[in-house]
Parts: sequence; C-alpha cells; structure tokens
Amino acid sequence: MPEIILKNISKRWGSFKAVTNLDLVIEDGDFITLLGPSGCGKTTTLRMIAGLETPTEGEITIDGKIVFSSEKGINVSAAKRDVGFLFQNYALWPHMTVYQNIAFGLETLKWKKPEIEKRVQEMLETMQIVQFRDRYPAELSGGQQQRVAIARTLAPRPKVLFMDEPLSNLDAKLRGEMRTELKRLHKDTGSTFVYVTHDQLEAMTMATKICLMKDGLLQQYDPPLKVYALPANRFVADFVGNPTMNFIPGEVISKEGETAVVKLLGERFVYTASGEFKLPSSAVTIGIRPEYLPISENGDLKGLAYSTLPAGMETTVKIKIADTLLSSVMFGSLDYKVDSDIYFNIVGSNILLFDNEGKRVAAGEMKKEK
Repeated sequence: MPEIILKNISKRWGSFKAVTNLDLVIEDGDFITLLGPSGCGKTTTLRMIAGLETPTEGEITIDGKIVFSSEKGINVSAAKRDVGFLFQNYALWPHMTVYQNIAFGLETLKWKKPEIEKRVQEMLETMQIVQFRDRYPAELSGGQQQRVAIARTLAPRPKVLFMDEPLSNLDAKLRGEMRTELKRLHKDTGSTFVYVTHDQLEAMTMATKICLMKDGLLQQYDPPLKVYALPANRFVADFVGNPTMNFIPGEVISKEGETAVVKLLGERFVYTASGEFKLPSSAVTIGIRPEYLPISENGDLKGLAYSTLPAGMETTVKIKIADTLLSSVMFGSLDYKVDSDIYFNIVGSNILLFDNEGKRVAAGEMKKEK
C-alpha cells in the first residue's frame, strides 16, 4: 500500500480559495477521514489526490511517484494513479447483474476470464453478497447496492480507495451497520482508505486519523480520540462531540508556572495544567466536555435543571447558572424536574483553556478554590 504526500497544495477558482497551502502525509494502510462543514474543501482535496481535479499549485506523491507538480509540470491522469473511487450514488449499471457490475472494470483492464471469475467470487464472499450474484441493482436494497459498489471498486486491487460521503443516502440504522462493515473491510484488505464526510460520528468511529478542515485550511490532523480530547482550537472542539463542548468565559486572576486561579460562573477555581503555558491576556475560555460535569448530591456547584433529555443509555441534562447554560451527560435514564436545584462537579484531566483567539493553550484539572 502506498504513502500519499501532499505538499503545499492549493486550489483556487478566481479569487475563491477552496484549499490553501495544505500539507498532509497519509501513511500506508491508514483510514483517513476528511471532515468539516460544507464548503470547507474536503471533497476538493479528495478529488485532487484522485486526479479528478487539478490543483492550482503544490505537489502530490503516491507510492513514491509524483502524480502532480505545478513546478515540474506533472499531472498524471486519474486512470493512471491506480486508485478506486466510491461515489455517493453508487453508479451501478442498472442493466447488469451484480456479477457483471463487479466484473466490468476487470474486463476493461483486459483480465483473463478465469482470473475475473476468481476475483469476482472473492469480492462476493468478502462483501457477503454471494446470494445476490445474479440479481440486478433494482432488486437490491440500498445497503446491498453499497456493498456491490464497494466490491466493484476493490476488485481491480487499487492502491487507494477514495470515498465521497458514500453512506449519506442510507437510513440511520443501515449507516451504523455499514460503518462497522467498512471498518472491518479496511482491516481485512489492508488498503489505504480516504473518506470524505461532514458527519463527525462517522469520522470518530472509523478513522485512524481525522483531517479536520475549515474554509480550505487544515485545523487539526490527529487520531480521533486525540482530536476529541485535545482539540487544537475552539472550532475543532465545537465541531467534534455531541452534545458539544461547554465553553465558559473566564478570567485568570493569577498565574504561576503550571497553576492559575481562574474566575468563572461566579466562583474561583484552581487550574493545574499538564505543563507550563502562556496567555496573551487574562481573558480566557474554559472548555469542558459534558461528561466532565457529573451531577451529584454532594456537588460543589449549584444550578437549576433547565431541561432533561433522556435517550435510554444516557441522559443529557441542561443546567442553568445565571445566564449560562451547560450540558451534562450522565449514564442511564434520569429525569429532573424543571427549575429544580442540581448539584454537580467539574472533573477530568482534559479541562481546556483557550486564549482570546480561540487557540488551545493548556489542558489540565480544575477544582473549586477552598
């Protein structure tokens, strides 16, 4: 499997900048998700790597071979980049059976008939669609069509598989099942997957690394759990996680080394970071994940139950303190009467400190001053 390297890749249409100075290394066998809101440049990035879009400037290398270079005048066509592309609409031939759809690309590549038969059978078994071999796409469900599309794309053994929101047409239950299947397929094939999505749950559950973009700029490129626990800035912290992170304005009263006294929610707290940090001003924003605000009868902080949202396995509780609304997530089914008193704590080692420009400057623990 190849390594993919993007160096200073940019794409412009007139004055509009779709992608700006993107540097990225996708290692052998990675499952990368390009994540971000609509218009952030993720699909453009995917299409530039695949050869379906020409960058304005920069260099792209796949498996040690330069496939695009604005400086050297190189632009290898998509057909010669040895990649597979899975589209949102599956693009199956309606007049061909499942077998014929999977075999079509191999026939175009002039594979011999016994090799085609063997490879198609392998893909039918891998995708668990052997029983649909002689059916037509119209006779299949959305999930079954998706499996056929994946089998057809993987059949020629492409070095890289590109996927552009391939699950967006499926219902919620089927999307969950297909996420499981895709992650298992990645493990079984050992292929490099590059996957575009605006769904942070898909990115979190499937990827080995998330490439999070905004307005054509890379915001963070890290494993999913690191993106969740240690977001690089407020945008990343807000985009990843459901319910979203609590952002509370605060003021640093004093600071010495790794420790600071911070005022927020009308109280003073001692903040202990995991290392020394610098602040451009005393104004900060404290970022706290909902699971770091456990409700307890003996909690140090008091608020009112604004609303309770039980979802079976977990319950989201909205807590109001003065003009601030906080989200707390508790395991299990709970309920609190509206406007009743609620006591809670702030726990966890990844309480985040953002400066006034939204950059994360510290991660640590915070306790109410005694």
